[in-house]
Amino acid sequence: MISSRAHFRSLGIKKWLAINASNLGLQEATSVQAACIPPILNGLDVIGTAQTGSGKTAAFAIPILNILSEDSYGIFALCLTPTRELAVQISEQFTALSSGLTVRCQVVTGGEDIQVQANLILKRPNIVISTPGRLMDHFLYNRKIMKCFMNLRFLVLDEADRLLEPSFEPELRVIFENIPSKRQTLLFSASITRNIAALQQITMKDAFHFEAFEGLQAVSSCKQEYCFLPSVMKDAYLFYIISQMEAWKVRSSIIFTSTIQSCQLLSGVLDKLGIVSVSLHSMKKQKERKASFSRFKSGETKILIATDIAARGLDIPTVDLVINYEVPPVPKDYVHRIGRTARAGRSGRSITFITQHDVRIVHRIEDSTKSKMACLTLPEEEILKSMSRIGAARRCVKVAFHEDCGLDRKRYNFF
Repeated sequence: MISSRAHFRSLGIKKWLAINASNLGLQEATSVQAACIPPILNGLDVIGTAQTGSGKTAAFAIPILNILSEDSYGIFALCLTPTRELAVQISEQFTALSSGLTVRCQVVTGGEDIQVQANLILKRPNIVISTPGRLMDHFLYNRKIMKCFMNLRFLVLDEADRLLEPSFEPELRVIFENIPSKRQTLLFSASITRNIAALQQITMKDAFHFEAFEGLQAVSSCKQEYCFLPSVMKDAYLFYIISQMEAWKVRSSIIFTSTIQSCQLLSGVLDKLGIVSVSLHSMKKQKERKASFSRFKSGETKILIATDIAARGLDIPTVDLVINYEVPPVPKDYVHRIGRTARAGRSGRSITFITQHDVRIVHRIEDSTKSKMACLTLPEEEILKSMSRIGAARRCVKVAFHEDCGLDRKRYNFF
């Protein structure tokens, strides 16, 4: 059995690639990398399930690049992922790991000019990283695009549990029907689901399956806390916590909301209070999403307000604190959210705002993760001092949304 702390060279990786990995801080392989890289190099289909922050992207990127360096003709690998931000991040990791090797990666996601994208795909980049919907559009409207994938060697489904949900079924059906059936298929996920298990039984019977998954587990190095409060005091508590970030030595924080409406409104309230932040949700235009994510990732702003679109896969080392402004209704989403901190062995902290309406959901989360959140006591008297100012800011933002003629009211449905 391969050691969970194996060096990449001992896994059969070329020297130059091991050096690139080392330069990125990947000195030794994690358990999912040590287990999955050799079977991929040996030509097997692989299903890898491991908790967030365990290095799953490198587990497929490293062996793909190792084999690609021997034969780089045409589109060699197709990576499908559920969000645009994840697609960009995967592309960045491929680019960093392939330093010194001429590898062309192309991100194909919605929100960009489809004809420009088509021309780039027709140039046959080595690796295409795409969201399913946009790639389906290319396949349906340009038959030349499909021909570019005729020599495809690898198909990767990242965040496979999400991609195999019914919402992606039409897109995946079109894609799977138009790429070679003779290929290596790699599925990676933070959790195993019935869909993944069924896929293994039906189409990937001989696949190597690595599972470092003992039920739904929160990241052990994340300190989980909660604040029990009236819903009307959420903004005041949040304002206080943000004011303490420097004292708590928090480099950056992600604040999760459960709806686009809450995300937009909270972003406006913080702006009105003079707190610099960026927001991220699915109704933003691609240009705005890119700008927001870049500002947060570069450290230009320390606060990101996001829906669950940012809950999966994103790896930003400076995120020391995750705040659940609204409790996610599904335990798995809670695990993914707090997994944005305490990654790759680092420590982190999560704070969940709980109202009287959330108690049952929180008990379900704790039962599912077999972990308890600790009660965080904050100075309520001091917090109450800001209530009038914060209430005024929220009312002002609501009025602004009402009066903004450019806002599609049906789209956001705030009121």
